[in-house]
Amino acid sequence: MATINTNAGAMVALQNLNKTNSELEQVQTRINTGLAVSSAKDNGGIYAIAQSMRADVAGYRAVGNSIDLAVSTVDVALAAGEAISDILIEMKEKALAGADSSLDTASRTALNEDFKALRDQISTIVSNAEFNGTNLIDNSIASISALANADGSNSITVLDENLSLGGGVVTVAATASFGTAAAASTQATAIATSLDNLSASLARLGTGSKSLEIHKTFVGKLSDALERGIGNLVDADLAKESARLQSLQVKQQLGIQALSIANSAPSAILGYFR
Repeated sequence: MATINTNAGAMVALQNLNKTNSELEQVQTRINTGLAVSSAKDNGGIYAIAQSMRADVAGYRAVGNSIDLAVSTVDVALAAGEAISDILIEMKEKALAGADSSLDTASRTALNEDFKALRDQISTIVSNAEFNGTNLIDNSIASISALANADGSNSITVLDENLSLGGGVVTVAATASFGTAAAASTQATAIATSLDNLSASLARLGTGSKSLEIHKTFVGKLSDALERGIGNLVDADLAKESARLQSLQVKQQLGIQALSIANSAPSAILGYFR
């Protein structure tokens, strides 16, 4: 039926052209963003899963930062402990020299002055062995903790090691000195005990630092795996989208031609009246 009131062909051509334009817009968005799912309207389920995984990745970044802080704090404590160990060895040497009964008073006094200077250096090291305001060897805190998972429900703890003079590890008193051979021998014995204690403390700190570094490596790999998973879910295949873009551009041109032909159909009715 020929009519000028209803052009069914134009309606169909317009519907198809609108559909093509919509698909073309979607492809252009994917090419511009690099994402097949860039919003919830693209695919609500996949978008929700991807957002949850992105939250986990952000959480693991915070975990990494927390571990870095803890590792740095423990490493500062380790460096200080190793320096104290070296000083104790020197102090033991001075004390053993002072324990020589054949030594004259002046020489023993000189050795004692060196001994006291080294002793005081231990206190200086302990008081300055802090990172970001945290000191793990001056008995100011019981432990430090680092985040272990993305929701903060687990943590890794490294215990405090009190390396202060007269403490449980370094048993040498803050006023330790010697004026006689017997006193020097006593100090040498105390230093030997302190060195044994300190070695155990350093081993514990070293184990704590190693545990933190191992977990940081694991967290990094886990975060990378999550990011790859997010990419698998939402990233667009740009080679495929490029081919589809060209196809839709051709389809768009054909749709425009079809609509033009359909719109010209009513004018053919004029031929009936010539």
